Amino acid sequence: MKTAFFRFYAELNDFLTRNIRGKEFPYEFWGNPAIKDAIEALGVPHPEVDLILVNGRSVDFAYRLQNGDRVSVYPVFELLDIADVTRLRPKPLREPCFIADVNLGKLARKLRLLGFDTLYENDYDDKTIIRIAAEEHRIILTRDIELLKHHLVIHGYWLRSTIPEKQTMEIVDKFDLYRQIKAFSRCTECNGILKAVAKSDVAHLIKQQTSKYFDRFFQCEQCKKVYWPGTHYKRMALFVAAILNKQQKPDSGY
Repeated sequence: MKTAFFRFYAELNDFLTRNIRGKEFPYEFWGNPAIKDAIEALGVPHPEVDLILVNGRSVDFAYRLQNGDRVSVYPVFELLDIADVTRLRPKPLREPCFIADVNLGKLARKLRLLGFDTLYENDYDDKTIIRIAAEEHRIILTRDIELLKHHLVIHGYWLRSTIPEKQTMEIVDKFDLYRQIKAFSRCTECNGILKAVAKSDVAHLIKQQTSKYFDRFFQCEQCKKVYWPGTHYKRMALFVAAILNKQQKPDSGY
């Protein structure tokens, strides 16, 4: 039997049992397992990890654990608060896109409302989600830790909250997306892009009362659903404002 000493930092402690959170602890093992296997055996999915230091040196997931190793494991660094630091670029280099599992339909709609490319179907199985994520370089969003432990998953995130509004704030915080929000630019139903259209072009698709009281219309390029700034718009605008102001408000209900 060999022993290494692990410490996990920040939100990675969410996956650990209480007695080993926020401190160094011994981990006993046989042979020389890959450090990825040891990390996941302790309960932490590998897509949540961004940096591993062994004895002060950076290693990858293939590193073979040795007796006496001291291991520090860190989460992705978007969560660091750098609000008081001068940014070198006007926005992050990445433009993330997501795929949500079958239990996150409301979250998918809210991310689409904010303008983020988010795939969701209520009949996606795990194999389909993993395949699409790999082919299209999407980040998997899930409440299923075991899904993130699959060896083919590269980018993924386990939602801590079970409340859709809080989940949305969690994602925006996690990936530092505030300056990439483009509210009302995507269809909340199918993820398609919305474009402004003339009332005359969609008159046959809307009720007469709607045509009477509204003049601004948008249509999804993909599913052709028509949108206008009605009562639902006001509730959704309040939700967007709450996200931008980092405020938690009651669920908008859409």
